[in-house]
Amino acid sequence: MALYLDSAIASEAEIAKRMGWVKEITTNPTLLAQSSAPPEITLKKLAALTNGPLYYQVTASDFDGMVQEGKKAFEIIGEKTILKIPATPVGFEVVACLSSQITCSVTAIYSPSQAAVAKEAGAKIAIAYVNRATRLLGDGIALVRDMASVLAGSETEILAASIKSPQEAAASLQAGAHHLTLPLTMLQALATHELSQKTIEEFAKNGIGLKI
Repeated sequence: MALYLDSAIASEAEIAKRMGWVKEITTNPTLLAQSSAPPEITLKKLAALTNGPLYYQVTASDFDGMVQEGKKAFEIIGEKTILKIPATPVGFEVVACLSSQITCSVTAIYSPSQAAVAKEAGAKIAIAYVNRATRLLGDGIALVRDMASVLAGSETEILAASIKSPQEAAASLQAGAHHLTLPLTMLQALATHELSQKTIEEFAKNGIGLKI
């Protein structure tokens, strides 16, 4: 399992790196638009701030455009690149074309059958938007569970995105997600519980430790 930062803001990537337990970074066109620098510069900064992969989502809609954009992203990011290709018929063709050269994920999956196609096309990662699926389909956690059933025994792993609470994050993992990508505030929320803080304060008040 790995926890990813979902952001294109370099300062947030620096905070996540200091945490020590956030392994990778995912971006998308909306997040890149929030950066003050051009995408090329932002991607280079983010790549330098993570020891793991950096996800880039193609914005072209045609086969040739997606392939060219994916190759350009690989030139900028290098071996850390994981392309995010949309779960569309042409997107699956692009994955089948590029997956032997560049690691590919399939994003915006809303059905287990799409997860099956992603696997056959050669995608390493199948991405489900959990909370969005709950709003649009009724149960995003069930989607993750169905995807996990279809992908069982394969090398294609599930990345759960669009997570709005620590409870939804845990439920996604329990349903079979291998990884989670979360905004910085949600990553911080995962590590926080009011009872943990209260318990530690009680130990500090009533106990004794080493002098430093």
